[in-house]
Amino acid sequence: MLSKLKLNVAAVSAVAALAMTSGHALAQKKYDTGATDTEIKIGNIMPYSGPASAYGVIGKMEEAYFKMINDQGGINGRKITFISYDDGYSPPKAVEQARKLVESDEVLLIFGPLGTPSNSAIQKYLNAKKIPQLFVATGATKFGEPKEFPWTMGWQPPYQSESRVYAKYLLKEKPDAKIAIMYQNDDFGKDMLKGLKDGLGAKASQVIAEDSYEVSEPTIDSHIIKLKATGADVFVSFTTPKFAAQAIKKVAELGWKPMYIQSNVGASVGSVLKPAGFDNSQGILSAAYAKDGADPQWDNDEGMKKFYAFLAKYAPDMNKTDGSVVYGYGQAQTLVQVLKQAGDNLTRENIMKQAASLKDYTPDTLLPGVKINTSATDFYPIDQLQIMQFKGEKYELIGPIISGGMGGS
Repeated sequence: MLSKLKLNVAAVSAVAALAMTSGHALAQKKYDTGATDTEIKIGNIMPYSGPASAYGVIGKMEEAYFKMINDQGGINGRKITFISYDDGYSPPKAVEQARKLVESDEVLLIFGPLGTPSNSAIQKYLNAKKIPQLFVATGATKFGEPKEFPWTMGWQPPYQSESRVYAKYLLKEKPDAKIAIMYQNDDFGKDMLKGLKDGLGAKASQVIAEDSYEVSEPTIDSHIIKLKATGADVFVSFTTPKFAAQAIKKVAELGWKPMYIQSNVGASVGSVLKPAGFDNSQGILSAAYAKDGADPQWDNDEGMKKFYAFLAKYAPDMNKTDGSVVYGYGQAQTLVQVLKQAGDNLTRENIMKQAASLKDYTPDTLLPGVKINTSATDFYPIDQLQIMQFKGEKYELIGPIISGGMGGS
């Protein structure tokens, strides 16, 4: 009787397995241009040259990450072809490269294009073509507005979230601050400025000076001299790496000793603080959402162990102290998660649907407690940060994880 029962169970299992297999075979694979049974074509635009070339390592990291994925068999059996072009941080060049990726290379999506100016220049084109502009490498608010731009999604915390976090810190730690702000004259700088003032609320009048610079300027020394003369005791630098390093050097050279807040995009130990000089950088405050690759406190962290092993094998020349290296890894890992979720339905529409369905996803490199959440109405994947201060040769985290308040389903 028992053997007969076993036989029946085995027969039922075999029938079920057959049904599942045939069902899977009958399940229609869906592809848009750029995806096949064996390949997923991903386009990317980076400033490998020009004033923001320090960020070029992000593209190199992503290329290395996708090589690892391909070596592991790809995503659901498909290999990633990663096509990355240089735009020199020039919007007209970005448009040219986006058109090339879409119309000549026929990519499935454009992933992680860098910079507010370049992304602004290609946003309308990609949305009109219904091509995902996915996980853009900028925190400008306009890259998380699904009603207006359903094919564009951010990744890092929105700039306004970040600067609201600084405002919360200032209100608590220096309520009588006299604040001078230097910002890049583009959507990045203006977003940071708006977030800080909104966050200060009734105390926004404590901003006693603000000055903007153009990315075409060779040096920003004159702006620093002007802001120091105001008598401000808090200096806020909403700058990208080249200008961030210049500002740190000049503030030190002038003997100015304000509370110094530096935007995250210009706060990398490897590409900003080291060139500016560690002595000049002591005490600088910024905000983080990712672990610092140079900080020994993460040596036994499971996520960072994977990150270090990856670097050793696939990107040995990369500097683990460069925040952009950590950034590229986390961003690429998030895209792989979306592509895995998409399964055999590799249409552009489903890619965006999956990107908008991330729940408490935690790439290896994010700070403990920081999680990625998206929905059909929340295109800001990361909206939490923690204040950090530079001491010695690394940042120390201060206080709790703070929500910037821009996300929300």
